[in-house]
Amino acid sequence: MKIAIGNDHAGVDLKEKVVDFLKGKGYEVENVGTDVKESVDYPDIARKVAKLVNDKECEFGIVICGTGIGISIAANKVPGIRCALCHNSFTAKLSRLHNNSNVLSLGARVIGDELALDIVDAYLTTDFEGGRHARRVDKIEEC
Repeated sequence: MKIAIGNDHAGVDLKEKVVDFLKGKGYEVENVGTDVKESVDYPDIARKVAKLVNDKECEFGIVICGTGIGISIAANKVPGIRCALCHNSFTAKLSRLHNNSNVLSLGARVIGDELALDIVDAYLTTDFEGGRHARRVDKIEEC
């Protein structure tokens, strides 16, 4: 499975840890984020990750900024993207199970490294449940 990952300057350190974690689990990673701590604009990064997911070049995306808020808002502006900002493993799992989210957003200044890796693992190991949730996801796509 190939995962697109992107981050702004606030997410450099966490992104490096997530990339190492993903590679250790056997995932292929497409890094479109910055590797330096000089200011960059997170909407540009979110758009790159969203495009990789929409074009089916990557199965999922992960975006990281200071809070996860701005980059998730930017990712969700791209049609077809269902980006979930998660601060714990429970919401990560439910974002996949019930909402079929395709991009995970993390706040580097909000959660610790271990929690972030638990969130990523819960997110990527949970499948969409479908059923009654599929109808709702279809309605989201119509918005």
